[in-house]
Parts: sequence; C-alpha cells; structure tokens
Amino acid sequence: MARRLWKVGTNSGNDGCPTLYEVPGTDRFVVQGETVIDPKELGQLERLATGESVVVVPRELLANFGPKEPVHVPQFITFDEFTSMFTTLKHSAWRLETRGRYASDEATDTYAQFLAEGRVDWDLDDPWCRGRREQAALGKRFERVRVLDEPPTAGQLYLLDNARRNTAVGEDIRVLTRGKAVELGLPDQDFWVFDSRAVGLLHFDDGDEITRVELITDPVQVLRYAQAREAAWHHAVPYGQA
Repeated sequence: MARRLWKVGTNSGNDGCPTLYEVPGTDRFVVQGETVIDPKELGQLERLATGESVVVVPRELLANFGPKEPVHVPQFITFDEFTSMFTTLKHSAWRLETRGRYASDEATDTYAQFLAEGRVDWDLDDPWCRGRREQAALGKRFERVRVLDEPPTAGQLYLLDNARRNTAVGEDIRVLTRGKAVELGLPDQDFWVFDSRAVGLLHFDDGDEITRVELITDPVQVLRYAQAREAAWHHAVPYGQA
C-alpha cells in the first residue's frame, strides 16, 4: 500500500524542492532533496547500509519545519557492529568500567584459575590479543579506567590481574576508587568513547550480563561522556598502584 504523506515544509526558493513530509500517525518523516552520488562523499558516511541513500537539504528546511520537541530514541547496534568499531576507529578508544562483577568473566577458565591460585596465565597470542596489538601498532590508543570498590570485589581483583594482559598488548589501564568516582560525579555506567565522536553505552541485566549496546552520536551527549573521561583519567592512577 502506498505511503500517505503530509507536506510539512518546502524550500520555496528552489521550485518546491527540497521538501519535508510527515507520515501521519507516526513519528517518521520523508525528506525530498538532491541525492548524493559522489563516491568520495558517500565514503565519509558511517554505517551506510545497502539500499540506503542520502539527500542534501538546506539547514532552513529542517530548522523551520522540522520537529521542535526533543525526543530521545535510543539507537542500538549489534555486538558485531560494536566489535567492528575497535578496528574502524581513527585514533582512540577509552572505557569506563564501573561494575563490581561481570558474568561473562566468571564463565571463563581464567577466572576459575584466579580464584584457585590468585593469578592467571594469560594467553597473549589469542585472537583478541593479536587484534589489539595490531591496532595499537597503527598508533591507536586504547585506555581504560576501572572503578574499584573498597575493598575490591573478587571480579575487580580479577580485572586487576587482567590489566597485565591489557598492558602487554598496548592498552593503558588506570584505576579509581568508588568514592572518588562518586565525588567526581562520574556516570554509574560502563561505556566506550570512540575518537571523541561516538559512545558505545553498555547495557546490563540484573544478572550482570551485557544485553545490548547503545550507540550515541549526538554531540551534546558525546561531550558529556568525554568530560567524564577527562575527569576520570586525570584522577585515576596506574593499576599497579591500586
């Protein structure tokens, strides 16, 4: 069935094009404009899927006729898409780790060894380590701040040992006490900041299992997480000093 549209606004200075249409009864809009076909311009776009196209419209069309009320609609990406961001990033990836435990850690043989022996024999040639070393060798920075309870939980102590592995493949790991994190007003969330342009916000269930990843690209929100990164990194100390 054909989509029924209402015309919302028109750039009258260009023979009625571009035009913004609203799909009645929904929160969706259709934009009519000049199609972008230049491969170089399309190559600058992130995650343009097969079958998608983009158009160019003047700022005044959206400013004058676009919806004015702010509506936050979370954008979730697949785990594969999230993983790919660690190779497509241009210069940096930074993470804040805030949780007392991670169910995925506790399911590993290395966690069992840590509980039994207080240490782990890390395999520094597994696929994850090889991939991280390759990216670090390209000059990309990988940094994390891990929040520690006082005293640290078993899961946090395991991650302190894991920091030896992270460091061996090119990551810089620092730690921060829970009290200091609260004092600084840091988000009580786990997230990655990529190239200071995008945030991967990690969602967990009540069992401490990661359930999905929310992609945040709104500059105002990204700036908030980048400011948290700067505060955390400034006050954190190298993991060996924990």
